[in-house]
Amino acid sequence: MVLENIEREKGISRKVLIESVEAALVSAAKKVLHDKDKDVEVKIDVESGKIRIYSDGKEIVSNEFGRIAAQTAKQVIFQKIREAERDVIFNEFNQKSDSITSGTVYRFDKGALLVDLGKTEGILPKREMSPRDSYRQGDTIRAYILEVNKTAKGPQIILSRSHSGFVKRLFELEVPEIADGVVEIRSVSREPGDRTKIAVCSKNEKIDCVGACVGIRGSRVKGVVKELQGEKIDIVRWSDDVEEFVKAALSPAEVSSVKILDPQEKKVEVIVGDDQLSLAIGKNGQNVRLASKLTGWSIDIRSKKDIAKEKLESQLATEIPPAVAAETGEGALIQSVEGIGPKTAEAMAAAGFKTLEDLKKASREELLAVKGIGEKTLEKILKAIGSSEGKDKEAE
Repeated sequence: MVLENIEREKGISRKVLIESVEAALVSAAKKVLHDKDKDVEVKIDVESGKIRIYSDGKEIVSNEFGRIAAQTAKQVIFQKIREAERDVIFNEFNQKSDSITSGTVYRFDKGALLVDLGKTEGILPKREMSPRDSYRQGDTIRAYILEVNKTAKGPQIILSRSHSGFVKRLFELEVPEIADGVVEIRSVSREPGDRTKIAVCSKNEKIDCVGACVGIRGSRVKGVVKELQGEKIDIVRWSDDVEEFVKAALSPAEVSSVKILDPQEKKVEVIVGDDQLSLAIGKNGQNVRLASKLTGWSIDIRSKKDIAKEKLESQLATEIPPAVAAETGEGALIQSVEGIGPKTAEAMAAAGFKTLEDLKKASREELLAVKGIGEKTLEKILKAIGSSEGKDKEAE
């Protein structure tokens, strides 16, 4: 009956308990025999509970099995039961590794939280907490089982609330479609306490994976956000098309185009509108950093303005140098003239002045009518093309 009670309360199998009792009786018998090296065998009849002890094939019957021997047996039994109990707890939580558990905060230790998990305790190190977490003694806490280690003092259970797996498991609890395997979380990238991005896909075309995670009026995602103390969550649609996936990962920014630069190194170039650049990059580069981690691709974001400027500079590099252009005149573009920048060149081109020959034929009034050209700029341009004197005379 005692063995049955221990088995029921502590979850230790009867076989282990009987082995513990046998080991204890062997130890006690050796004390009675005053010979530690003596071969001793213990047989226990599980049905009747009768115990027989043998040494060298002979049954030992002694009145010396008294208080001291019983105390020795008791200590060995308790030690074996504690070891077995630790193994049971270790195996139980080792199977729960990579899942969520609940407990009660009961002590603080150098910034870490010690959590009562019922049969044992877990530790939530400061490094595994979210910056938003704040708990007091007695508070109920949910955390992710990060590691389960065997130690001399028993199993050590390391908990985490900052791991990306914590978010994944929370969605499994909130979204039945994920728990059933109809909707799958393909990847998660997280900066604890600030923002998380998750990529999901559906195995059933009739089920919208993003909608399933958000829930009616955001009911499902709100449950996760509440547990994460208000951390922002972006849910994006996973795609095996790299360009589509990168576009989705950079949301809420709108992407104009995605170009794969190096498939081996996994590098892509993303072009966005000038008004979307800061949104795509995010505060301190957070949005592009999370998107890169989510997709597994290195993302280089550039605005349309930057691309246009580079094209213009590239074009200028291949044109005739200013000194040569001043000598030849015909066919040289106005961008090669000192004093004419990209914006001014665009304005002049719109007004019909595209080459040095066009500039030399124009009057001062015509050039001053171009947006961005004042008296000082005009003097620089005329001096650069060697026509200042001629134009002055023409103006007179």
